[in-house]
Amino acid sequence: MSLASPDAQGPLRREKLRNARLYFVCDARPGGNDPEPLLQAAITGGVDMIQLREKRAGSRVIERSAETFRRVCDISSVPFMVNDDPELAVALGADGVHIGQDDLTVSEARSIVGDDRLIGLSTHSPDQIAAAEGVDHISVGPVWETPTKQGRPAVGLDLVAHAARHTNLPFFAIGGIDPGNVAEVLAAGARRICVVRAIRDAADPAAVAAALRRSFASVGAEVLPGG
Repeated sequence: MSLASPDAQGPLRREKLRNARLYFVCDARPGGNDPEPLLQAAITGGVDMIQLREKRAGSRVIERSAETFRRVCDISSVPFMVNDDPELAVALGADGVHIGQDDLTVSEARSIVGDDRLIGLSTHSPDQIAAAEGVDHISVGPVWETPTKQGRPAVGLDLVAHAARHTNLPFFAIGGIDPGNVAEVLAAGARRICVVRAIRDAADPAAVAAALRRSFASVGAEVLPGG
């Protein structure tokens, strides 16, 4: 965990969020394996924000993996987010929680995690983007259909462009993004992306993360260390 004083945690977390470009969402046991090597490779390649998202494993598996996520993220000073569970986020000392449109409300999440932790919110339409209040950042997608969001139709690049024009919140484009199409997402106005399979399922996750990270230089959106 950070050695900064509790009062400094909120501003530091929000500064890291503003500078974040490549957000990796990973399940508790990717491929049934210990998540640590994958997380380390992702960070080595340039991931600067990580979320634990697990919909199927039991609570004990999630809690054990979450300790690994937190430790790896702490070592590299990478923000660690927990999906759906603000109480777990607090218990683990995570940097925040990510919630969906059908989860608990933003005000309920904020009452649990407090003002110093981050709250992210999934959005899938212009109305949801406009209604995103009291959160620190949003995700916009899925840009393309993806098995990680089964039943959720793709929103396309138009919603990414809408978010770029109409929200002042940091937003991450998400959904089917990989090195082969990331340029389209950035051309639509995104300056932050979130990926799952592109890194998780890669033979060389560090190389894929590095390729995604390099893409930001083409639009002048790379953040230099300390910048």
